[in-house]
Amino acid sequence: MEPNKNLRMEIRILQAYVLFASLITGLFLLSMSTSPRKKRFTEIDVERINVIEKDGQLKMVISNRERQHPGIVNGELIQRDHPRPPGILFFNHRGDEMGGLVYGENGENGHFGSLTWDKFRGDQTIGFRYLEGENGRSLNGLQFWQQPNIPGNIIGAKIDSIRALAEEEERRKGFQQLRDDRLLATPRLFLGKARNDAAMLELLDQDGNRRLVIQVDPEGQPALLFYNAAGDIIHRLPDN
Repeated sequence: MEPNKNLRMEIRILQAYVLFASLITGLFLLSMSTSPRKKRFTEIDVERINVIEKDGQLKMVISNRERQHPGIVNGELIQRDHPRPPGILFFNHRGDEMGGLVYGENGENGHFGSLTWDKFRGDQTIGFRYLEGENGRSLNGLQFWQQPNIPGNIIGAKIDSIRALAEEEERRKGFQQLRDDRLLATPRLFLGKARNDAAMLELLDQDGNRRLVIQVDPEGQPALLFYNAAGDIIHRLPDN
């Protein structure tokens, strides 16, 4: 075979190799760019994890105390003068916080844990809570709250303005007006164990007044108690 023909053949082979290698490389890079990236860890130390949607919207935060998210209500970042407890916070489609699981200390010899869900653009409406104090006494159970139909940031601004009043009597009147207008969170139900070790179901009216209690006291005595709005027992079963 002539030298020129050998050279042309080698060039064709080299061209075919370059084309094949380029094709394989392109397919590999394409698969790397389109396939999901997944990492597996045996153990990891982290101070905060943000779970986001593809568009970057925040959906969940897992964090320690120092880096905990302050929360968002009605599109506004909540201003806090101290860090929040560690735990998990959840965020809705509007970007507002909608509840979470938090825990922390309650004095040197006490602690608490709380799983709550919030009203839309508001604060907590239902929660599972455990609270233990320094003396070992604890409250634990299911609680319901009624929130006003006003965004939480607006209520917060009203509260801040009342707290800024110079006179204590003016502050008292301001908070009483909020309660009278039902603009503050109101407890409506508690089911669990009270600090005095009684097991109870407690029902309250829209003003937060206790109206009905079913309980078994620490000595094992059952009772059904009816209250008026002033907090007085008006009927009791058994009647003794």
